[in-house]
Amino acid sequence: MQNKLFAFIAKYMTLTEEEKSVVGSLDIFRTVKKGTILLNAGERSRNSYFVLEGCIRTYYIVDGEERTTSFYSELEALTPPCVVSRTPSEYSISCVEDTILTVSDADLEVDMNSRFPRFETLCKVLSEELLAKERVEFDAFKTSSPEQRYLNLLRTRPDLVQRVPQHQLASFLGITPQSLSRLRARIIEKERG
Repeated sequence: MQNKLFAFIAKYMTLTEEEKSVVGSLDIFRTVKKGTILLNAGERSRNSYFVLEGCIRTYYIVDGEERTTSFYSELEALTPPCVVSRTPSEYSISCVEDTILTVSDADLEVDMNSRFPRFETLCKVLSEELLAKERVEFDAFKTSSPEQRYLNLLRTRPDLVQRVPQHQLASFLGITPQSLSRLRARIIEKERG
């Protein structure tokens, strides 16, 4: 597990042996079963997550139905807004698959950043990249049809189509599972020509 994390960090900076040793000694690695709720709407949390293996999702309950807003899979990070605002969470987070992730809290991050200031710079870069990525995804979602959203998902994250239950995928695309089935059939028909 550590090696995956170190390989990811190496894309941005070279860790010293001391930094590797300290990170390796932290109690941040968790193995979590499919279906586990990491955070319920209404709860407070100080935890941030980084997915090493598996997939987690964020979702709201609207009129008694789950509305999936995002999926996070290998080498993706999630800091719920409630961590920053220190208010109850607006949404829930659950594991779509058996998942291995790191879980850190604000106190640990402050401690690590004070001991190793380079980590704060790394966190800033990662936050900026994540914010830019989410903005592009949000804009694409708002300006495209369900079919365009699905085709974009096939192009950018084809693994999700195989990994995520159809009802969660449909919710993420903003359509019903039945509409997703019809949409898939139309696309297959178009490809056959």
